[in-house]
Amino acid sequence: MPKFLRLPAVMERYGLPRSTLYYQMTEGLFPRPINLGKRAVGWSVDELDAWDIARAADRDAAVGEPRPLATHRPARAELAPQ
Repeated sequence: MPKFLRLPAVMERYGLPRSTLYYQMTEGLFPRPINLGKRAVGWSVDELDAWDIARAADRDAAVGEPRPLATHRPARAELAPQ
């Protein structure tokens, strides 16, 4: 059985407010929800996962290989003049 996320879960998953999600939907930049009932919509977890993979692939294609994570970030004290 397919799994669906309701709006609060989608907002938490992507860290975006409702207005941004709906704006991106109108621009075709985010998957549209599926009607679950008269007053309920949800997003397919499978569609969201596929969208995540496609975005990562677009990012990697635009800049080449993904950058490795930084292993050391200097502390503020290390950056201060001596």
